[in-house]
Amino acid sequence: MRVLRAAIDRRLNALFPRVAGDTTLEQAIRYAVLSPGKRIRPALAVLASWELGRDDLRALDPGCALEMVHAASLILDDLPCMDDAPLRRGEPATHRAFGEDVAMLAAITLLSRAFSTASSAPGLTAEQRTKLVAILSRAIGSEGLAGGQYRDLRAGGTFSAMDSVSDANHRKTGALFVAAVEMAGVVAEASDARMAELRGFATDLGQAFQILDDLDDGEGGSDGLGEDGDKVTILSFMGRQSARDHLNRHLTQARAALRPEGELAMFLGAIFADKAGQHAGHAATIQAQVQA
Repeated sequence: MRVLRAAIDRRLNALFPRVAGDTTLEQAIRYAVLSPGKRIRPALAVLASWELGRDDLRALDPGCALEMVHAASLILDDLPCMDDAPLRRGEPATHRAFGEDVAMLAAITLLSRAFSTASSAPGLTAEQRTKLVAILSRAIGSEGLAGGQYRDLRAGGTFSAMDSVSDANHRKTGALFVAAVEMAGVVAEASDARMAELRGFATDLGQAFQILDDLDDGEGGSDGLGEDGDKVTILSFMGRQSARDHLNRHLTQARAALRPEGELAMFLGAIFADKAGQHAGHAATIQAQVQA
């Protein structure tokens, strides 16, 4: 995972080079997309393509496009009109560092560059690139990130139905995970049956990931809700132990769709600190690409 993350970071830096005379807008874009992160979405795209039989990095650029979309969503999520968050990953949020006007323009530019990156991904046919663009469109729109953020904002401090919270979690988090495996399926030309299994895996992964995030945010709060305060989450619905049980159920379902010794099983273990052992497959291939 460390080697793969290094490859992703190297590619993102190449896609967003620092040049003389950078405008404040370009600085804000680099600040948002190149800030240290786990790179889960591009890693998922690459690893899913390996799970489906590829042995190269043709899913890297599509995965980087997802990282751009993710970075744009975080910029918007932190704005005063949204969650009004002063910090992101321990650093000032983009709008705090560069101003709200520049932050909004940076988010728009990142979305634009995501589509540009997907539509020009190397080693793919024109048909495959068109499919990647369609996947991005679905993930960003009202059925994905935008719709999830809307539900999150409009829930307010009231307790909506449990399935409504799960749906918001899927749109805000799971949508990009599903997009990652769908992009991998396009790159690997996977069968419909296998893709149905991987979509199920990605859906459960998204739910588990969001519950884990809620549990982490809830640490240390006197009311058990921590950073989320009165925000409606699965944790606020069912309490910490039941949320953990819910998390484990989604993880069990996610694992059921995977090869036990495959790349995605390794990925799942790395995210959730599973002690299932390490999987070194493709490390040499990635290391060679990093050195290229």
